[in-house]
Amino acid sequence: MDVVGVGLNATDTVIPLEKFPQSGSKVEYSHRKVLPGGQVATTVVACQTWGLRSRYVGKLGDDDAARLHREAFRRVGAEAQIVTVPGTASLHNLILIDSEGERTVICQRNKQMVLQPEELRKEWITNARVLHVDGHDTPAATLAASWARAAGIPVVADLDDTYPGIEDLVANIDYLIVSQDFSCRLMDETSLERSLRRMQARYGCRLSAATLGENGVLAWDGRQLLHSAAFRVPVVDTTGAGDIFRAGFIYGLLHGWPLDRQLDFSCAAAAMNCMAQGARGGIQPVEAIQNLMATVARYESEYGVQAIE
Repeated sequence: MDVVGVGLNATDTVIPLEKFPQSGSKVEYSHRKVLPGGQVATTVVACQTWGLRSRYVGKLGDDDAARLHREAFRRVGAEAQIVTVPGTASLHNLILIDSEGERTVICQRNKQMVLQPEELRKEWITNARVLHVDGHDTPAATLAASWARAAGIPVVADLDDTYPGIEDLVANIDYLIVSQDFSCRLMDETSLERSLRRMQARYGCRLSAATLGENGVLAWDGRQLLHSAAFRVPVVDTTGAGDIFRAGFIYGLLHGWPLDRQLDFSCAAAAMNCMAQGARGGIQPVEAIQNLMATVARYESEYGVQAIE
């Protein structure tokens, strides 16, 4: 395998709205779509679509949503090692899309759907070139990351919340790509730049980075602070943009690209996904992403490249 992903899947009911509802109000909608999503599952599907041999490891119920996910993996040719929970519904999210394309996610939680460490098999993990995890099933992700580390396999993480035990997981990550406020909360720091530097130094990861939505991404590799600006595209739905960004990063990593090209490609892939509805609606071929990089303008930014002080 090129990529193994251990983490979340979810079925998304996507509802576009003309205006976001206020408390106590009634808001009409014209249509809805039920689509496969989830952080790691979406990243795995994108990697497989771009020609990387990919495996997803996660947990599903035995309902129609589970069949939807299995079919989605089968359709792109990704392998799926699924732990099935009989008599249980798979995770289902509600996603509200406002008129600007910004999404609000209402997440379902179910303890039965948490992947446990004892449900993992080592051989699912240790024949990969890259392991990708999120922090939701923290103990299982930590075990998988420790196996990968011991086998010399680089670990990429998509973290957006400081779950209990998250520091043990972070200590096993090589490429730590987090949400905008994660590093500040973890490091108890108000400055994003300082938090990325401190996080990389404390945990010894090769790279610490934060995705910033329309402001692109800011990354620290121990020597320089590098920013990649977002691309200006018509936004339909921001759902899955971060998941596709991680897939782009993994694609560039496995192709040996320099960091600036990795980040640019990741931003372009995420931008293309925002031009369609759903977590995976805008996954496009590599050639289309590269064309967008060459032809589409980018947002201006306060960031640039800064050498170590």
